[in-house]
Amino acid sequence: MKLWHIPAFGIDKLELIEAPRPKPEAGEVLVKIHAVSLNYRDLMVTLGQYNPKMALPRIPASDGAGEVIEIGPGIGRIKPGQRVAGIFMQKWLEGRPSAQKQHGALGGDIDGMLAEYVVLSESGLVPVPDHLTWEEAATLPCAGVTAWNAVVHAGKIKSGDTVVIQGTGGVSIFALQFAKALGARVLGTSSSNEKLDRARTLGLDAGVNYKQTQDWAKWVIEQTNGEGADLVVEVGGAGTFMPSLKAVRVGGTVAQIGVLSQTSEPVNVVPILHKQIHVQGIYVGSRADFLEMNRAISQIQLKPVVDEVFTFDRAPQALERMQSGAHFGKLVIRVA
Repeated sequence: MKLWHIPAFGIDKLELIEAPRPKPEAGEVLVKIHAVSLNYRDLMVTLGQYNPKMALPRIPASDGAGEVIEIGPGIGRIKPGQRVAGIFMQKWLEGRPSAQKQHGALGGDIDGMLAEYVVLSESGLVPVPDHLTWEEAATLPCAGVTAWNAVVHAGKIKSGDTVVIQGTGGVSIFALQFAKALGARVLGTSSSNEKLDRARTLGLDAGVNYKQTQDWAKWVIEQTNGEGADLVVEVGGAGTFMPSLKAVRVGGTVAQIGVLSQTSEPVNVVPILHKQIHVQGIYVGSRADFLEMNRAISQIQLKPVVDEVFTFDRAPQALERMQSGAHFGKLVIRVA
């Protein structure tokens, strides 16, 4: 079989190699991968910015979907022919996170999905909704579950609430779709008016170009009659964290997800105290969260937004596209 691996850090160092097809052992499942989607984390892993001490070589990419073609002894739930996706953290099956559960993330701690075939434990797989294409199903494990946890569990969003999304990447677009499905009003920021227009077709109620309106937090306050948003889906990182604290209402929630931007300014914790803000770190979620999200996706027939699909041999170009920040929604690599 063919697979991509990282023998040394750098997109230009990625290698497409031949390797023996793995064989499932007891409790394991062999999956023929049809599609892999990229997250910003995959770019950071490849560049050596996520974990410079990561053992190499490593197969990158945490998110993939495919067909079960062989099962090992002792498998009771998964069947050959089933459409499945791997869960981001192979040990976090349910309940609250822990250091032990968070060890074993695909494409980082262990080899990922950018291969024609992978072997995973039965518990590390979930069925994917029937109405999704392979490319759409591949977008769910990281970006989908992260946005679901931010909107549903951290934000506890209900009809009439206001949610702010930052940019139009995978997590933000999923958050937009989930929030609208729950009846919320969604405000968005972007550096591109074209992307804001595209987001409006998905239900974005109002958007602001933060290059033209740098004080976007003030804009959010104005859009909410001086109250602030119930939830800010914070994917920007240190560079946008302080504006997010300004944009959220008293008693509101900032779901801290991203690390895209940095700042030399110190973080002022006073607004967290005075506004009684809930700051919740979101690091994807559990298998149980994934299953819960999939039930909702199936019920409302939600379709993930795929911006561009690359062939397997163009995986480096897909990562370069991710690095450019020009995408809207998800970037996907078609494997089979």
